Amino acid sequence: MDLRIRALLLAAGVVAGCASQPPAPELRGTGDLGVVIARASGKIAVVDTSHRTVLGEVSGLGDLSHASVVFARDGRFAFVFGRDGALTRVDLLARRITHRVQQAGNSIGGAISQDGRIVVAQNYEPGGIRAFDADTLAPLAEVPSTYGAEGKRSKVVGLADLPGNRFAYALFDAGEIWVTDLSDPKTPRTEKYAAGLQPYDGLVTPDGRYYLAGLFGEDGLALLDLWQPEKGVRKVLRDWGRGDEKLPVYKMPHLRGWAMADGYLWLPAIGRHQVWVVDTRSWQQVAQIPVAGQPVFVMARPDGRQIWVNFAFPDNGKVQVIDSLSRSVVKSLEPGRAVLHLEFLPRGGEVWLSARDDNRVSVINTERFDTLASFSIDAPSGIFFTTRAARIGF
Repeated sequence: MDLRIRALLLAAGVVAGCASQPPAPELRGTGDLGVVIARASGKIAVVDTSHRTVLGEVSGLGDLSHASVVFARDGRFAFVFGRDGALTRVDLLARRITHRVQQAGNSIGGAISQDGRIVVAQNYEPGGIRAFDADTLAPLAEVPSTYGAEGKRSKVVGLADLPGNRFAYALFDAGEIWVTDLSDPKTPRTEKYAAGLQPYDGLVTPDGRYYLAGLFGEDGLALLDLWQPEKGVRKVLRDWGRGDEKLPVYKMPHLRGWAMADGYLWLPAIGRHQVWVVDTRSWQQVAQIPVAGQPVFVMARPDGRQIWVNFAFPDNGKVQVIDSLSRSVVKSLEPGRAVLHLEFLPRGGEVWLSARDDNRVSVINTERFDTLASFSIDAPSGIFFTTRAARIGF
């Protein structure tokens, strides 16, 4: 065959091969990316926080009515935990699903290990936690949440990553806090601690030392010192809760949305129109701040100077800003109907808020409180930025 013809045929083959390949992801960093949950449509919107734009959507994620997200260490991959028990790995640069497993019947979140190798889901049904390889979502381990002589299974809530590839979580039905070491996923090791009646959520402090579980069945919080776990769980803030009056609770506050600022813990009061300020050395309340409604998320701006609060129905169209020095409300906003979540940029100059019933996400300057941008997303709820990848407990 003529050499020129062979060269033409070879070039045509290369062109045909290239045409059959999907386009390469746009060359860009991942540090300014994030996702917004479009809960009604089973999608996530991938956003660029530097340019305040929506880059595109990823669909096929199932029931996102109580979805949460964690990120790979490099920020490229998002792990989406659906309410229907599905776990999905999404490539944010290519904006496509890479892996997906139906790992349970009912699930409300998860976490990723310190080294980024293990993704863990917490489950309502059938209970327990399940660990997966972060690259392939291949199953690595399962820790059933069995308790009592009859071997019942408890719903698991409040899962948080800890240093040393460990995970802390609460068993709602069993009234316990478990800490599981997955440094060797083939042989998980779990320590169990009595916590109290119906722990419904939990968080780990930013330094990874303390795990706190809110108690639905009794007033107070369960506190475990992870540096000295042999001391067991102790009850703190025994007045935190509904008390004898049993005030109506329209929505339980999310503990992962509590704030640490100015050396204090800022948390929503259950059934009350108050934010509590707690000294983390004594674990005693030092102040209570009146606010416009029943708080759900109490979020600190990264520098700790401001505390932003959203509320349960019927006040869920409001957001208030507390100054951490004066411990008073300095700004009240109404950014939309049903504000479900808020997320700060890592240096705190902007906050993004989702208004579910207005199908809108707004970007607000945290000094002037003016709206810098807004865009439409179908029933937005959770907002998650890739900067979470570098934080304990997020």
